Amino acid sequence: MTTLPRGEAADVPRAVRRRRAVAVAGAVSAGLLVLSACDKPSPVATITVGGDSVNSEALCYNDGDTLNADSLKDCVKNTGDVKSIKVGQDETVRIGVDPKIADAGWVVLVNGRQFTDSSKETYRTIPSSAFFNVQYGTQGETNTLTIQMGEKSNKGVWSFKLKKD
Repeated sequence: MTTLPRGEAADVPRAVRRRRAVAVAGAVSAGLLVLSACDKPSPVATITVGGDSVNSEALCYNDGDTLNADSLKDCVKNTGDVKSIKVGQDETVRIGVDPKIADAGWVVLVNGRQFTDSSKETYRTIPSSAFFNVQYGTQGETNTLTIQMGEKSNKGVWSFKLKKD
């Protein structure tokens, strides 16, 4: 038998529920605070060759606005963080982009030179032989594939290294 006065035992669960509700509200508030301090992630581009793929957020991205010359210069300096993928001689290189990139239009650059026409599709395929060919100025063991967002102005840059397998 309990020694609590009549009706007091019923208040204990109410206090526990109240503490739990306050703890949950505090955790949710803390989580929202942490998320609000984060930058929005940039759209992602993916390169797939055979069964291997690499994806990356942008080296430079200004939430879809045009990048200025200083931003682009800083972008060029960040090429050390570029992901790479091996490309066999007879394989197909598949390029996939986030719909945000496609909506703005995008082109593929190889070693800094425009390689494709502008596209508003989210997916494109290119034979790997095109990336290691004297005719296209892409000879060598490694070439840099860059995706540039924007038809009239540069709104973002994604870059990958293609290594001859």
